[in-house]
Amino acid sequence: MLIDRLLIGDELLNLPILIAVGQLSKGFRLSGAELQVIAEPDVFDEERNKVERRGDRHRSIAKTFLSDLRDLKVEDLVVHVDHGIGRFVGLKQIGVGDAMQEFMELRYAGEDKLFVPVERLDLVQKYSGTAKPQLDKLGGTSWERTKTRVKKAMRDMAEELLKLYAERQLARAPILAGSTDLERQFAAAFPFEETPDQADAITVVLEDLGQSKPMDRLLCGDVGFGKTEVAMRAAFRAVDAGYQVAVLAPTTILADQHLEVFTRRFEGFPVTVERLSRLRVGKDLKDLKTRIAAGKVDITLGTHRLLSKDIEFDRLGLVIVDEEQRFGVAQKERLKQLKKNVHVLAMSATPLPRTLQLSLAGVRDMVVIETPPKDRMAIETAVLPFSAELVREAIEYELERGGQVFYVYNRVESIEEMAGVLRDLIPGLRITIGHGQLDERELYRRMHAFTAREYDVLLATTIIENGIDIPTVNTMIIHRADRFGLAQLYQLRGRVGRSRELGYCYLLVPPDAPLTEEARRRLEALREFTELGAGFRIAGRDLEIRGAGNLLGGEQSGHIAELGIETYLKMLEETVRELKGDSVEEGPSVALDLPLTMTIPKDYIADENLRMEIYRKLATAELPRQELLEELTDRFGRPPKAVLALLDLVDLKRAAEALRVQAISASGGQLIFRLRRDARIDVDRLIRYVSTRAGAAFSPTGVLTLDLPAGLSVVDAARAVLAELAA
Repeated sequence: MLIDRLLIGDELLNLPILIAVGQLSKGFRLSGAELQVIAEPDVFDEERNKVERRGDRHRSIAKTFLSDLRDLKVEDLVVHVDHGIGRFVGLKQIGVGDAMQEFMELRYAGEDKLFVPVERLDLVQKYSGTAKPQLDKLGGTSWERTKTRVKKAMRDMAEELLKLYAERQLARAPILAGSTDLERQFAAAFPFEETPDQADAITVVLEDLGQSKPMDRLLCGDVGFGKTEVAMRAAFRAVDAGYQVAVLAPTTILADQHLEVFTRRFEGFPVTVERLSRLRVGKDLKDLKTRIAAGKVDITLGTHRLLSKDIEFDRLGLVIVDEEQRFGVAQKERLKQLKKNVHVLAMSATPLPRTLQLSLAGVRDMVVIETPPKDRMAIETAVLPFSAELVREAIEYELERGGQVFYVYNRVESIEEMAGVLRDLIPGLRITIGHGQLDERELYRRMHAFTAREYDVLLATTIIENGIDIPTVNTMIIHRADRFGLAQLYQLRGRVGRSRELGYCYLLVPPDAPLTEEARRRLEALREFTELGAGFRIAGRDLEIRGAGNLLGGEQSGHIAELGIETYLKMLEETVRELKGDSVEEGPSVALDLPLTMTIPKDYIADENLRMEIYRKLATAELPRQELLEELTDRFGRPPKAVLALLDLVDLKRAAEALRVQAISASGGQLIFRLRRDARIDVDRLIRYVSTRAGAAFSPTGVLTLDLPAGLSVVDAARAVLAELAA
């Protein structure tokens, strides 16, 4: 917007001023103009984290959904890297010498107690798994035996994994590089504002297409978060480069939805879009197959019919697969053959556990869209016992605000009876029924009639799980929700709340029958993950509840239950790196035993879980001191001396771990350093240091002892020694 005058205070400026809507990644200050701008990421942690994540595309995908200590409760199970599975008791302050230190108290088998210093909380994770495992015994061998057994099982997958890697390295796909004026026009024609994650996903996918190695990327994002636009940008790049695109959908309804969206989006551009389905027969089908084989159809959409051997493409460059997990074994085998020399982009809101695990292991590339579209609201979710009154009120409320309702009833044999129940509840209610046993043409007619608002309620089976995008439907009722899978419930819920209206999802369970433990956990997870963009964490919870099984086989394993998902994934990542030939070094972790007050005062951070979060952040020492100081000041105010001392300790820890020092302690006026065999210490400097310092000694076992210098704090003295010995 360009305006020629602007009133500021009492002064009228006649200069032309440009006003634009944009986005700031961080704020700034103009001292001369006495102006300070504060951007959203400066205020809200979640926004700041998203900015940081977008700046590092190679971050661990696992961190997107794994729990941290912020939601740890008393009696929860935890996993200590060295001691195994224990139970969290709480934080406890203990006097150590003249100083007070805060410890995490853990309980193990036989009522044994372990007090973990707060500076070692990087060794503790919350246990996430399917079972209720036995507590390990402190000093026992069960934990090490478990880790060794799981590690061996992971290595047994080496042959298959190496085969996958070899095939991907040797295969070649067409290079779809460059951005033309036409492609830029197509991008500019997008009628909505790209979310930051969506823009990042588009960039990553287009970069993949520009390489000769076949893309095999999973695009994970909530329903309605813009995955289809990412796919259409990739499709346009392929067509613009002279290649054809195949878009696969698991159901006819979803294929219809894609045809409508693709046709509308590519309108005005020289792109031919066609749909292959069972409705096309005879001469019409023969003509379509001929045009596809001659390269006259740019984008072909369809169900698994597209994978039939009688469908031949002239120059296939890209295959887009929506909800790949819903295809059968035979279709997936055909897809595997296609992947060898074409680019493949798969999309899912909740990938299968094994698909997710492959991505977490680095075997398959993944990009995640977590940021919701503008004005999108989380869906109100409730788990309630079935009652006719509840159903009547929910439907009437939605109709009163001008909307429509999905009622999910997954029993075809009694669905007509259920329709009668609803009509008796609300006389005059307009109901249509949809399920997979209907003739395809009749189902198509009913769905379009419902979309045209000829009906109030669509009573349907799970055929609406994928592809239905009707903004006027903002209430969903799921009958016997305890019989559905977690990912399935999440997909269904995503069919409502796709406009600016608040969406409601009622998960109905039997009023007089107890739920199974697994059903209860599924429903609790869905109720817990109500925030927008939770699909990836839902998939992670599904990974915990169902187990992932062997990466490449069908058998289910108890490895996640034995180790907890975070420990399992860390070991899996290390194993895969070993298989790829990368060197895997044990992460250096220094033990500090210094006479300092190592505690965050309760009057600075009162909440115990928040203190644990900060302790763990300090213990990992991933961020430099200044960044940590700025974050603490921003969130909690100026830190007291005790917290500043902890920040100094972080600096020392980072320096010691960089030099691979095993431990630093102080007692009796002496400073003691224990060096690892692979310590990055300059030997000549060490010899010179010991020979020129009175009271300094170095033992054959790698222990350096020296008198504490006067006038220096323990931390400053230790840091000075490390600076002198650094190689």
